[in-house]
Amino acid sequence: MRLRRNRTILLATATAGLLGTFATMVGIADVGEIGAISFVPWVALFGAQLGPATGSLAGCAATALYLVASETVGDGVHPVALVLRVIALVGVGAAAGLSSRRISSDALELQATNALQRALLDSTVDGICLTDTAGNIVLANAPLERFAVELGLPEHGHVAERLLALAGRTTEPARFRERMEALIRDPAASTDEFELTDSRRVFRGCTAPAVRPDGTAVARIWTLREVTADRHLERLRDAFVGAVSHELRTPLTSISGFLEMLGDEEKCLSSSGRTYLRVLQRSTTRLQSIVEDLLLVAQIEANRLELDHAPADLAELAAASVEAAGPAAAAQGIDLRLDTNGSLPLEADAERLRQVLDNLVSNALKFTPDGGSVTLLAHNGDGNVCVEIADSGIGIPRDEIGQLFSRFYRASTATRRAIPGTGLGLVIARAIVERHGGSIALESREGQGTRVTVTLPIRQVAGSLAGGT
Repeated sequence: MRLRRNRTILLATATAGLLGTFATMVGIADVGEIGAISFVPWVALFGAQLGPATGSLAGCAATALYLVASETVGDGVHPVALVLRVIALVGVGAAAGLSSRRISSDALELQATNALQRALLDSTVDGICLTDTAGNIVLANAPLERFAVELGLPEHGHVAERLLALAGRTTEPARFRERMEALIRDPAASTDEFELTDSRRVFRGCTAPAVRPDGTAVARIWTLREVTADRHLERLRDAFVGAVSHELRTPLTSISGFLEMLGDEEKCLSSSGRTYLRVLQRSTTRLQSIVEDLLLVAQIEANRLELDHAPADLAELAAASVEAAGPAAAAQGIDLRLDTNGSLPLEADAERLRQVLDNLVSNALKFTPDGGSVTLLAHNGDGNVCVEIADSGIGIPRDEIGQLFSRFYRASTATRRAIPGTGLGLVIARAIVERHGGSIALESREGQGTRVTVTLPIRQVAGSLAGGT
């Protein structure tokens, strides 16, 4: 309705302009003083509002008015000049109409694109906003506006300053306040989480600068996601794992003790009884190992993994792991080899590193078919020592490699072949290696084998986790 009213006013103005110009020419009795160019704005206005065809007609009408005015005041008009004026005025009307149509088409297309982008932003789970370099909000989607209302954030100010209003309601007010003040000072990308004490809602916030190709920051993107359900599930899972592990440990200790006593009396058992005893011993040992892994993962998640650093030799640890796995490799007909270049001294928790090597060698044997090969290579690097465990096993699909270090995750190649396991070995190995200041990497191709590379610093950096959590 408003657009229609504006168009009516403009058309009325254009009509009045044409007639007014004509009347002025007749009134002052001098057409040449004003000239046909005086009709151009009104012809262009008709073309812009009604299109090129109407603009051309308006040009013809303006020429006719000019001709009538000339005849009225007695000024002659040369035919060639009249034709040129017709062409000019008709051209102005048509050009204005075409330009207006193009602008309208571009405006409609831009409006549709903006509406689509807005709908896309509003349909996301995350709250998203764009701010200028001063921190003022330029654009915000519906989820962020909803979060702002639910959390009672101020309506004005820098985003971080508005979030500062939540500091007293978070579980870590001092840390939260420090992080928000840092975000005001430093525009670098960052990610953080905070939890509200009253509602126990947990949010993850991320921010990153928006830069031009030359690296100049022109804006900043902020996102806010509620992760309350995820954190609640993690706490339930951790509590369940911890409770189950502790509850299993006590009866397993009793079972293991009685089995040991039965082992002392093994000569009194029948042949089938001895077979049953060995099966029970193997199963109990495996179950104890699973419980210990669960407890260790709980310690890792709670950041309570203690390391006892002391001088050690990685080559000796590698040799011990290969020797311990020798019987299992021989039973499967797997060629298990050790390749080292002499002593590899470092400062580390030897027991934990041995656990890493045992896990990796055990995995390699488990996922290598009978008759395959597993090689453990230990060598020096640039201020580091490295261990590589390569096998000719079943491998892992490329799209699953990134998930292998997640708790309880098992590759599809393992589940299809019903290979036993808990999906905790690599999680534990990575945690131990990283607590030593090292890194672990995995390369694999399905059907062609896997290579795991562990890199460890020879000496621990001062202030590291040595002897602590």
